[in-house]
Amino acid sequence: MIKDVHIKNPTLLICVELFTHTKLRRWLKGATSNAFRKPARICRSSATLTITELEQSKAAVLNSLASQHSRRGYEYAIERFIAWYCAEPRLTFNRSVVVKYRSFLERLSLSAATINLHLSAIRRLADESAESGWLSPEHAIGIRRVKGVSGSDGKWATGSLAIRLKS
Repeated sequence: MIKDVHIKNPTLLICVELFTHTKLRRWLKGATSNAFRKPARICRSSATLTITELEQSKAAVLNSLASQHSRRGYEYAIERFIAWYCAEPRLTFNRSVVVKYRSFLERLSLSAATINLHLSAIRRLADESAESGWLSPEHAIGIRRVKGVSGSDGKWATGSLAIRLKS
């Protein structure tokens, strides 16, 4: 559809085919012809996700899993994270929040495998949120870089102790 666009300069009147309001605004601000290319996926600048967005991302994560056992474990981990995330005062979903959640899980004295399962589920949740455009790719990459917990937490018997216990 063709519309007349009036620019503040009174001598200039241009007819432009309006693809989208965003493209027109870029063009009026003096953007180059690159503004008329297909825009990349639009992401919100805020990384504070609503419960609805988290639930939709959770559903996408669970639908992508083939194993019923994985689905059950991820569902539990994501629901726990969402409950923790919503209990805190309006946190943004970024790397520092996931690091805080990891330290919260460590304070609960959970095993390393359980904490790593929770972190894997949160990483998938971040990826799905970024795919849906609710989270910026930079935030998703930051969340993906959160390190897991080391499995050597000192609970295993040493070799010499195992031999003495066996005898």
